[in-house]
Amino acid sequence: MATQDRRGREHPARRRLITATARTLAEGEGWDAVTTRRLSTEIECSQPVLYKHFGSMGDIVEAVALEGFGELAEELHEARHGGAAPGDDVGRVATAFHGFAMKNPALYDAMFTRATRLRFSGESTPAPLAEAFGELRDAVAAVAERDVDTLTEALWAALHGLVMLGRNGRLRPGYDADRVELLVAQFRDAGSSAG
Repeated sequence: MATQDRRGREHPARRRLITATARTLAEGEGWDAVTTRRLSTEIECSQPVLYKHFGSMGDIVEAVALEGFGELAEELHEARHGGAAPGDDVGRVATAFHGFAMKNPALYDAMFTRATRLRFSGESTPAPLAEAFGELRDAVAAVAERDVDTLTEALWAALHGLVMLGRNGRLRPGYDADRVELLVAQFRDAGSSAG
């Protein structure tokens, strides 16, 4: 029984080590550098041990993405409730979303650009995804009179576009805050007239 208890404790710890190592490698060298061979070398275990914890590299990326959505939800929640003056939830959340994406490019890629089985807008949507989207939605709901879900999706898509275009050098550098501010102003106006 003692061996089984130890293994039971080691399993979650090993999973966390695998995802943390994958994330570190991806942030430092990109997702192409994250392979089962590289991970097994970095954490000093065999590839079969990795496969006991995750069935594929896709499963590892999804686990990293879920962690990221949890972190994003926390940051967006803090932006909405973190002691700032009330009234600009959309602006604070949009700024926090953009900042999170720019600080964590590989994590953001796992969450939003890499192919995964994670899906929004369904009964099987994992809680961290729903919580992150919910924080965006709650901010939009503070200014929208109607069609909050569609406006939230449009804000999310617009923020994602700004992030990706900026990261890929398609937008003038140094204007991130101005673009987010302009976008938020448009959403405040659209929110009161959505139909």
